Amino acid sequence: MKTDWIGYHQDKDQLRTEIWSLLKQQAASIGDSFGHIPNFVNADMAAENLANLPIWQQAKTIKCNPDAAQIPVRMRALQDGKRLYMAVPRLTDDRCFVELTAADLQRQNVSIAESAIARKALACGKLVSFAEMEPIDLVIVGCVAAGRSGGRTGKGAGFADLELAMLTEFGLVQIDTPIVTTVHPLQVVADSRLPMQPHDWPLNWIVTAGEVIETNTSYPRPTGLNWDSVRSEQLAQIPILRKLREQD
Repeated sequence: MKTDWIGYHQDKDQLRTEIWSLLKQQAASIGDSFGHIPNFVNADMAAENLANLPIWQQAKTIKCNPDAAQIPVRMRALQDGKRLYMAVPRLTDDRCFVELTAADLQRQNVSIAESAIARKALACGKLVSFAEMEPIDLVIVGCVAAGRSGGRTGKGAGFADLELAMLTEFGLVQIDTPIVTTVHPLQVVADSRLPMQPHDWPLNWIVTAGEVIETNTSYPRPTGLNWDSVRSEQLAQIPILRKLREQD
């Protein structure tokens, strides 16, 4: 079965296919995860473990991916009174993040549980440009696989890396802003399976339903956009990227 983003890195393609198949075999995914960030069994327990960490408790503004696996994370962020930014899927809007706060939702009479679903968040959240955003204290990314030394891969589209690079360009993510994922234990793989490239953003923490892993990663973090690694179709499909390229 092919996905939209297959063919850029053969080893990662193979690893993702293995993880998707394994989750299905072990009945550890909810729905068909192939081609997606897997929605995994006990995602709510992983979110609870994340919420117990000081990096979560100290964070006032959180950026989280829009995937179903992180619905419990987005819900907890809003319950805990944090400002939540969620990327517009595929970054198709100039204002490519949605801002959500519990106070805004209350004014609209929208429940936190509803708004944690990406489709509803897009309808009831406020679309914001980079210039309108607050600095981010904690980043949550979706992963298909993660390694204990901080290596990661998403579904192969490169959106998480692009988002983080652009947020860094605008001074909204710093060199020490923690980057976290919540995953199923089956998604944690040997470090050798996850070769990191210069544009890849490493993880500082991996949280499962049963374990909290601080990676103490030694992988370097990109300092902004690496135009050499931006794919032509990304430039064609993402309006804000084209604007940044023109300004560069």
